[in-house]
Amino acid sequence: MSDLTTATAPAAGTLPFDRWLAARGQRAEQALERVLPPASAHPSPLHEAMRYAVLGGGKRVRPMLVYAAGEAGGAPIAALDCVACAVELVHAYSLVHDDLPCMDDDVLRRGRPTVHVKYGEALAMLVGDALQALAFESLAAAAGHGAAAAVAAMVAELAHAAGSQGMAGGQAIDLASVGVALDRDALEDMHRRKTGALLRASVRLGGLCAADFGAGAGEARARRMQALDRYADAIGLAFQVVDDILDVEGDAATLGKTAGKDAQSNKPTYVSALGLEAARQLAGRLRGEAREAIAPLGEAGHRLAGLADLIVLRKS
Repeated sequence: MSDLTTATAPAAGTLPFDRWLAARGQRAEQALERVLPPASAHPSPLHEAMRYAVLGGGKRVRPMLVYAAGEAGGAPIAALDCVACAVELVHAYSLVHDDLPCMDDDVLRRGRPTVHVKYGEALAMLVGDALQALAFESLAAAAGHGAAAAVAAMVAELAHAAGSQGMAGGQAIDLASVGVALDRDALEDMHRRKTGALLRASVRLGGLCAADFGAGAGEARARRMQALDRYADAIGLAFQVVDDILDVEGDAATLGKTAGKDAQSNKPTYVSALGLEAARQLAGRLRGEAREAIAPLGEAGHRLAGLADLIVLRKS
């Protein structure tokens, strides 16, 4: 990560949203390229597969949320690079494991064969394990870029989001719910854990990284985190609602993964529970709640507002 320490980045307010998104996407990709071991490093099959799992695809929504939330509070860009890598590495590990035959048994991810299809199940398991460990190594590196006081809180935040009360717990509920008609409260609980927890953590980690650097202190910082929490709760759920809609309306070429898999697997979704039109309306309401939540941030929150639009209006 040291190569990025002195890199310059335009201030959040100086670029139109689409150019900011492209710039931060490129920055996240470069940071991931640097933090991942070279493919040639021993043991090379593992490192090659790790890079295959992470690089060259994906929307990088979670890193974008880190950057947007952190920049809203004035966090150092080099520290945000470390945090953005951490959340994306955890996300990538979860996808590798979710695609395994013992989980969702998927053969396509980001328009390419899944890791276990290309490299075998045993190596895919190790890829996920290694990416999760590397995520916390990257997060700890933020201490060297001006965020030392926040690292302990950030480690706890990311660990909780990835663990039994978050993503792993949500996946366990998902596996146990095949063929079960969940009511709306149970469905929301599952998705707030499985998908929403890491998205929420991405926003909060950016905010925590900024806590020592943003304008004002005490009550002002608390108000900023409250706004980010409300935003994260709405956008974390909206992301899954839209995923459920796209699984019905999309195709493999557009989505980069198998379409219609939820219905084939008899999994409960917002579309199966509410119907397609009601699911669309829910996504729209959650988008409005997200934008309303960050209104107190003023101009500093406009990147987050743009990401709310991107998440709800996306087609893949």
